Amino acid sequence: MARGKGEGSLFKNSRGLWEVRIELPSGLDGKRRRKIVRRKNKADAVKELRRLKTELSKTGDLATSSVTLEVWSEHWLKKRAEKLAPNTISGYRTVFQQYINPILGKRALDKITPQHVKHLHEVLAETPKDKALRELSDPPEGTEMLSSTYILLVHNALAGCLKMAVREGKLSANPCELVDRPTKRVTDEKALTLDEAVTLLRHIANDPNGAFWATYLLTGARRGEVSGLEVERVGDVLDLSWQIQRIKDIKSAPANYEYRDLENRLYLVRPKSKAGWRTPPLVEPLATILRRHIGDRKEGLVFQRDGRPWDPADVSKEWRKLLIDAGVDADVKLHGARHTVVDLLYEAGVSEPVIMEIVGHSSRAVTRSYRTRGNEKMVREALEKMSALVAGGEK
Repeated sequence: MARGKGEGSLFKNSRGLWEVRIELPSGLDGKRRRKIVRRKNKADAVKELRRLKTELSKTGDLATSSVTLEVWSEHWLKKRAEKLAPNTISGYRTVFQQYINPILGKRALDKITPQHVKHLHEVLAETPKDKALRELSDPPEGTEMLSSTYILLVHNALAGCLKMAVREGKLSANPCELVDRPTKRVTDEKALTLDEAVTLLRHIANDPNGAFWATYLLTGARRGEVSGLEVERVGDVLDLSWQIQRIKDIKSAPANYEYRDLENRLYLVRPKSKAGWRTPPLVEPLATILRRHIGDRKEGLVFQRDGRPWDPADVSKEWRKLLIDAGVDADVKLHGARHTVVDLLYEAGVSEPVIMEIVGHSSRAVTRSYRTRGNEKMVREALEKMSALVAGGEK
């Protein structure tokens, strides 16, 4: 007769060892699971039986495998690759290969403690961002270390990996949940002022790529959304339902991942959430700027560089050069153009819900509530107000 969950047995096996067996909850596949431990003497076996039964009563389960984190992380990555975008999985793989596994990879899952997780945080906080400096025992004063944001990413990757181990019966508890998550340092993304935005618009008026940069400044669209904009998606509205990304291994993409091949590992892909599929109205002066730039073309990418798609990395590099040439704050990153648009919309008196709809998501505040999207009249009026504000500054 099968024993019930939590029931244990103790006996001497054929090898002369005292064997402890405890019945556990069935696995996800419905199969029977048992925790088996062997000790040389009966007293130690009895002590272990009591300990395991106590732990089982507290946690509801016990680990049944001594698989290492390094091996388990590969299993986790393979499973997650069935649902996540290739670049996301590539980022997770880097996190494990370069940071987590060198420190904890050889440890069995059930031997990883909250103290090990804390140690990982401490090591990362003292790891130089520049890989060339990591070989130095005493990096130069002022060396930039891994950011708090990246350390949080590492922690979340480990926590997710071990969460699956708990779910699949390899761990009884997730040690990451017994440790405070690293605190993400709050930073203010730099944005252009109204005067700087006007100065930049004047500077790009005669630039061959002026329409490209103007689209960033007057829409708040993301880097890949503007560089991936196609002629047939420009009309009374801008259809921002695709964006350019560089993907190293598209073969690892999940079955439902939507993409279109461009060239040299550049792809048009859907935004990560449908909330990003925006169609902001095309208003003046951007409407005239884009139509003049497109001319009589009927298809293809709106913006190209020497007849080829813009590589996302090159866009950011050229943006910095542009700011230097225009004589404005060169520390404003391209993503700061989104913040610039948010600032200008606020200055024009546009309500926050409408601002959030225009840029897809305001990264200056967590979205506080969901709302019905698609009020084109309000969005159009908001963009017209902002454009008028910029135009007024050009006088």
